[in-house]
Amino acid sequence: MTSKAEQVPALRADAARNRARVLQVAREQLAAGDDSLQLNAIARLAGVGVGTVYRHFPNRLALMAALSAERFRELLAEARAAAEDEDALAGLHRLLRFTLARALEDTGFASVLESASDAEPETAALKAELDRAVAQLLDRALLTGAVRPDLGPGDVRRLLCGIEHALRSGDCDEARRELYLGILLEGLRPPR
Repeated sequence: MTSKAEQVPALRADAARNRARVLQVAREQLAAGDDSLQLNAIARLAGVGVGTVYRHFPNRLALMAALSAERFRELLAEARAAAEDEDALAGLHRLLRFTLARALEDTGFASVLESASDAEPETAALKAELDRAVAQLLDRALLTGAVRPDLGPGDVRRLLCGIEHALRSGDCDEARRELYLGILLEGLRPPR
């Protein structure tokens, strides 16, 4: 059996530099408040051909997924820690707060998190690992009767993305964030 690293050919040095440059320019655009991530404009700013950008990132979502990989690694670490928490429900609450905060900070990450499909294999793998960690956490919470039995990791992600969208479209203050999270957490409980 070959490892994933052996299955994917390594990029040539110049291709790796070009990819890194495109990602750097995209991060700079986002930091400057431009979340359009227009691939043609990024190619021009990175000093590479448009074909180079499209070869690495066939569309905007693929670029956002690559930019979000670090966020997913942070989220995965938090999900694993929450799954190991002695109090599964407290771990779930902490994970939901952490995830919502990251999604509100980074619109690109939020878009990738809520996307039904993944353009980047790394993102798909990270999402699958995240789902496994959240499933483990939900299983532990279910054993204590703290969550509904019909709830899965995808449900939790979609519900949280709904809250993120609601906060972006209205008041995004701390009180509203806590109100919506409280409603979500109450809704995760089993029916009485």
